[in-house]
Amino acid sequence: MARVAGLTAQGVERRVALLAGVSGMTALVCPTWVHASQIEEPLSDSVRQALRAAVEFSGPPEPEFLSTQARIAYLRWLGELSPRLQRRKPELQDRVEFLQTVWYESRRAGLEESLVLGVIQVESAFRKFAISSVGARGYMQIMPFWARLIGDGDPAKLFHLQTNIRFGCVILRHYLDMERGDLFLALGRYNGSRGRATYPDAVFTAQRQWRLAQSSP
Repeated sequence: MARVAGLTAQGVERRVALLAGVSGMTALVCPTWVHASQIEEPLSDSVRQALRAAVEFSGPPEPEFLSTQARIAYLRWLGELSPRLQRRKPELQDRVEFLQTVWYESRRAGLEESLVLGVIQVESAFRKFAISSVGARGYMQIMPFWARLIGDGDPAKLFHLQTNIRFGCVILRHYLDMERGDLFLALGRYNGSRGRATYPDAVFTAQRQWRLAQSSP
């Protein structure tokens, strides 16, 4: 049973309800125009270590909070997004583990959770075992060469929840740093379509669906 800072999935659901007043494996081929096609290139030691740690850790990660306020903010985020995701992930435990991992890995990489969810929606439509026409795998459509560079070369490990989300977040952060904070160009590099608007625009549109209601423009 998944736990979030000491809570089971059912416990999270109950806690969210209380806080509401607080204000067999099948490969699914993704559309060819949205699949990720990252380019194999040299990596810094910090990027390599971050990716290797995801392969070695079985997860899902357990977030830690420095204050009660931070914990409440997380539970509110979880409570608002969980119902939005229910159609795509009907099982509560799967949904909580997925959102918990997205929240943890997004923050670890310094990315907005809504951005990462937007990438996942465009790349795989939230399908864990999606495979693109060029072989990119999983939620964030990670190219198999990353498994060879970082792990033992087994591309099946890219279907593991935390491994896939960690790789996607670290790679996007890597590209964002390369592009000096230009998210449009970083998303294009992630998708292999740098300089063209179709993919970044699709991600930005999807991102708006995953922002919290109180923070929506």
